[in-house]
Amino acid sequence: MTTGDGREDDPGIQFLARSLAKEVGISEAEARGLIKLIGTDWNSLVREAKIWKDLKGSAS
Repeated sequence: MTTGDGREDDPGIQFLARSLAKEVGISEAEARGLIKLIGTDWNSLVREAKIWKDLKGSAS
């Protein structure tokens, strides 16, 4: 479930999103989006976040 500002209210998801954002260098909002799409498997999240970051960087 999300809060009124669109943030996830589950502390575990918040922690995972913050950790992923810090590890890979994406925003917490992007991290939460990936978690919603992929689930909570850390290795999959890191892999896809790195791909996302590379694609986002090359599109600029």
